[in-house]
Amino acid sequence: MNTFRFTVIGAALCIMLALAGWLVGNEYLFFAGYMVLQYVVLATAWNILAGYCGYVNFGAAAFFAAGAYASIVLTKFGAFNVPLAILVGGLTSGLLGLLMGGMTLRLRGIYFSIATLALSVVLHTIVVNWKFVGGSRGSYVVASNEIVLFGLTMTNVRYLFLLMLALALFAVVVSRTVRRSGIGRGMTAIRDDELAAESVGVPTMKIKLFATSLSGALMGMAGAPLPFYITYLEPNSAFNLSYGLNTIAMAMIGGVGTWWGPVIGAITIGAVQQYATVMLPSAVGLLIVGLLLMAFVIFAPTGIAGLIAKTWRKK
Repeated sequence: MNTFRFTVIGAALCIMLALAGWLVGNEYLFFAGYMVLQYVVLATAWNILAGYCGYVNFGAAAFFAAGAYASIVLTKFGAFNVPLAILVGGLTSGLLGLLMGGMTLRLRGIYFSIATLALSVVLHTIVVNWKFVGGSRGSYVVASNEIVLFGLTMTNVRYLFLLMLALALFAVVVSRTVRRSGIGRGMTAIRDDELAAESVGVPTMKIKLFATSLSGALMGMAGAPLPFYITYLEPNSAFNLSYGLNTIAMAMIGGVGTWWGPVIGAITIGAVQQYATVMLPSAVGLLIVGLLLMAFVIFAPTGIAGLIAKTWRKK
């Protein structure tokens, strides 16, 4: 299936999902749906670098928070436009990914992963001491209660849900396109044997820089609407460990290295977490993710995508 046809089908499914939500009319579904879709973008973005290239990023929260604080900076200048914030957040985190890649991509394995974790700590420290964006006290964002989109009046949370739904579709289309392209094949070669890839002329450094930039940009785009969603942003919530943990766990449980595995993982685990948030204490959601991650690492290291592929081959 070519990219255009895939995009049209994906857009049709997104429209059907949005209409279903409107028919049900439960406002909480849009709150929960936003969070699940946010993780679809994050897991898909993380998979581009870790799943395709084999470079595990522990600093997902840093790119996510960079996008969120890019939105805060815009609001300080009077710009409360969420689509603009998504664009600026993506550019900010994409540039951050490029800079990080230039400094760390000569490292491999656990050394690269530790460097990405250090990036999160450094950015957190900068934000805590940056008074312009609120510092450690945080910053409020006054979001409009009603939004008019295409002649329809809707609540802020429904508007943000639609934007995140479109962003999730965009991230999946980009991930699938990259996976099936020549750059994607170069990423696979790097993941399998980087030295061998270099020896046959694969431009490994350029491809890795592209992967860090694209992955970072998508994570930043996912984080940009966050201040408008929660209306108050402070460093500990923006750089929360749960973002990094959930992103990695959802991609691994769904199946890294495929474009659709992280989507399945994010939807499945995200839905379970949102249910746990309502029915169980807040910490139980992360506990469930941790237990599921341990179970899949031990019993199904290829994730849900691997199990489905294995079952399909047997048929």
